[in-house]
Amino acid sequence: MTGFGKAAKIFERYSIKAELRSLNSKQLDLKVRCPAAFREHEQEIRRMVETAVVRGKVDFCLEVDYPEGARGVQVDRGLFLSYYAQLSGLARETGLSSEHLLNTIVRLPNVVSSGGEGVSEQEWEDTRSVIERALAEFLAFREKDGRPIETDMRLRVDLIRQHLLELEPFEADRVERVRQRLRQHLAEWAKVYVDENRLEQELVFYVEKFDLTEEKLRLRQHCDYFLEELLGKDPSKGRKLNFIAQEMGREINTLGSKANAAEIQRCVVGMKDELEKIKEQLANVL
Repeated sequence: MTGFGKAAKIFERYSIKAELRSLNSKQLDLKVRCPAAFREHEQEIRRMVETAVVRGKVDFCLEVDYPEGARGVQVDRGLFLSYYAQLSGLARETGLSSEHLLNTIVRLPNVVSSGGEGVSEQEWEDTRSVIERALAEFLAFREKDGRPIETDMRLRVDLIRQHLLELEPFEADRVERVRQRLRQHLAEWAKVYVDENRLEQELVFYVEKFDLTEEKLRLRQHCDYFLEELLGKDPSKGRKLNFIAQEMGREINTLGSKANAAEIQRCVVGMKDELEKIKEQLANVL
């Protein structure tokens, strides 16, 4: 969700610059800064940015500069005198200096404002075109930044699948190991009669309890679904991919709890490591 976009253009009577940058965030957190004369268009600016950005912590700044004299300046004389009377009176009462009172008052709200009739239709159209260019650059930045992330996540999913294949040879060995371990324990109990049929039944029950077939099947399905969504056309897929990754994690954890073999546990640890890397990358996905 990180991104940056900037556009600027010099027109005959003014120059306009629009800039926005974003960081990762679960929701849209938008801050807009624009000249006072453009406040009437702030909601439209917000809609433009929200439609393009969708999610992230976003700072948007609009600057419009006029050559000297191109836009007049008005001073609210009555408001200025009112501020001056009150502030100078407070200065005398408290014994504070009133040397910089002029500089202080002109910075107060509504004392000094731009002249003219506000933003003309042509000014707004020019401004809008610059904002659209900045948003286009921002989206291009995100797309370029997202390509290596997509490649990396596809690699991680393929590695999880590879670990699934690697654990399969060790599953068959578990049955024989369990059988040998049970016989060893029974052998330690001297003169104990063993019902071979009952032993095999218990062994079958034990093996079924630790069977990994369902978990492997579901994990493969989740991997396929993840790649399907990753390569899909939906421009905002981060939340859905997060949900799928959570389901992948559940199946991997169940495989670990059923492993009962050091070799399978190593494969499970490898899958967990790859999934954590996927989750780290998903923080950057819209």
